[in-house]
Amino acid sequence: MIAARASDGRFGPSQWVSNTDIGHWQPDPPQSLDPTPWVGGVQPFLMQNSSQFRTDGPNALTSAAYAEDFNEVKTLGSTNSTVRTAEQTHIARFWQSNPIATWNAVARDVAERFGTDMVDSAALFAMQNLTAADAGINCWNDKYYWDFWRPAHAIHEAARDGNRATEPDSSWTPLLSAPYPEHPSGHMCQDGAHLGVLRRFFGTDKIRFGVTSVQFPGEVRYYDRFSHALREIIDARIWAGLHFRTADVQGKRLGEKVAHYMATHYFQPLT
Repeated sequence: MIAARASDGRFGPSQWVSNTDIGHWQPDPPQSLDPTPWVGGVQPFLMQNSSQFRTDGPNALTSAAYAEDFNEVKTLGSTNSTVRTAEQTHIARFWQSNPIATWNAVARDVAERFGTDMVDSAALFAMQNLTAADAGINCWNDKYYWDFWRPAHAIHEAARDGNRATEPDSSWTPLLSAPYPEHPSGHMCQDGAHLGVLRRFFGTDKIRFGVTSVQFPGEVRYYDRFSHALREIIDARIWAGLHFRTADVQGKRLGEKVAHYMATHYFQPLT
């Protein structure tokens, strides 16, 4: 496998081409560039190509749907939001953690509790991490394909977006930030992929599990369903000021589509 992946596009050239037109992403601050801009050009492990599950893309800037997303994150996602609760702020920070580490830890715990043997555990981790890798590849390909601005830039420049339902605020800053285009949510692509595999492998959405975060060592948040965690993370990325809701929902779906493709085309029982 190492030899086969020798020229797979890892560490290749950046996919980003600066575009100052309205609606396009710009690094903020200007030197804050994506440390992994090549991910979307990597050869997939399972998919046929790196853009196989292209998302529908961001809402049109002049649409009512865009204005709804815009005003939601503007209200809830700023550093000094007076609407976001203390608990929502905590949850937003809690989920600012590595989803790969998070969901592998959950898989280990659930597999142990279910008495999954070594062979089946090896299959689980292969399924989960190859699916997540491809979801990341497709997600980053999408990010640079759409090149959509993040909420902070959108809110600063709202006077230019052509939408009467959005108003600019030059002082608005997000609770958290990230150095790459907004759409779709990278975290949600990973979450959808990992949890899509876990649901399929264990045959149910209804499993109680705990999640830890490097942001709050020693804290464990518990969930009774994988879908409950997914819904919370969608909200958390908005409360963090990182994403419009559409990017979260489409990112989750992208990850789930890769999981479905994996289950349909790979790791089938031998006959």
